[in-house]
Amino acid sequence: MASIKILLDQCTGCTLCVKTCPFGAIHMHERKAVIDMAKCTLCGSCVAACKFSAIELEKAAGPKRDLSAYKDVWVFCEQKKGAVQSISYELLGEGRKLADKLGVSLCAVLLGSGVEDMAAELGERGADKVYVVDHPALASYQDDPYTELLTRLVQEHKPEVLLCGATTIGRSLVSRVAIKAGAGLTADCTGLDIDAKERLLLQTRPAFGGNIMATIVTPNHRPQMATVRHKVMKEAPVTKGRSAEVIKKSYPEEAFASRTKLVDMVAELSSTVNISEADVIVAGGRGMGSKENFARLEELAKVLGGAVGASRSAVDADWIPYSHQVGQTGKTVCPKLYIACGISGQIQHLIGMQSSKTIVAINKDPDAPIFKVATYGIVGDVNDLVPALTREFKRVLNK
Repeated sequence: MASIKILLDQCTGCTLCVKTCPFGAIHMHERKAVIDMAKCTLCGSCVAACKFSAIELEKAAGPKRDLSAYKDVWVFCEQKKGAVQSISYELLGEGRKLADKLGVSLCAVLLGSGVEDMAAELGERGADKVYVVDHPALASYQDDPYTELLTRLVQEHKPEVLLCGATTIGRSLVSRVAIKAGAGLTADCTGLDIDAKERLLLQTRPAFGGNIMATIVTPNHRPQMATVRHKVMKEAPVTKGRSAEVIKKSYPEEAFASRTKLVDMVAELSSTVNISEADVIVAGGRGMGSKENFARLEELAKVLGGAVGASRSAVDADWIPYSHQVGQTGKTVCPKLYIACGISGQIQHLIGMQSSKTIVAINKDPDAPIFKVATYGIVGDVNDLVPALTREFKRVLNK
């Protein structure tokens, strides 16, 4: 059992612990600290705050788990409308490196309806094995059956590492699986590596608003699970003729049950392409001034055959849907050309686009942080410069 106590002979009555406790579980009595165990969560904040080592916290160590049965690196391969999503290829590329360092197999997991033919494609991308569950109930993603099936697969075959894309589906699915499997999960990783000696997955992600990069390990639980942001890793190359062992799995009908019913799917209407896949992105921020001014960005993006992106401030102002947001709380993109219009360049936005090959920044503030990462910078009013760029590109491209 965990326990905490005040060492009265060392307590000076300084009240630092009272001020530090986030749960209001400590009060003073006759110049000594007293802990209300009904409120205390054993978080340890008071222990760290006490300068006199007057608080003693003992946490019970849980039973050590035997992790020797866990092996292989797994990648959940997301698919939509009969096509494997590109994030899956990125994870297979990174998963191949991890599997080779661990000396294990790289396995892909494919859930859906009519997806068996995709297994060959995953083999050509580096998978040694492909676990396939093909059932009409899996035609479209739903939390309950996907969670149940992936959890059953994990419990049966015990992967050492499980990777998933940090997409809408991936984030929803893998967090549920982690809870059911009793495993740790690191979200939105931008880097992965292996500590070969300890067989630990080194999971690196931005922390504290992107101001530092934290490397996280989960030594006591398996599988080691992580979601990875789109466009931060290179896709696995295609090796024609390479094949994988296909393992078809079947489960009783109750495993496909869902508490919800999918009524309809409505695609967002847009004249431009998906920002995650775009080679050219024209993005706008608060400096665009209004929702109406985003039409100028759409025109430029159309001329360049690109997509329209946005900063969080523009999305929060309801000038453009969330699906266009670039940044730490949006999408990570890596286009050949990124044109930032009226975007100041806060770190949360830079995290999502700073890997772009060429960055052009347009801002009337010459000291805007965006200029520090820009390949080319233009100081001026975006609402004058963007139409001028559009006209010039039309002339040059004969559009």
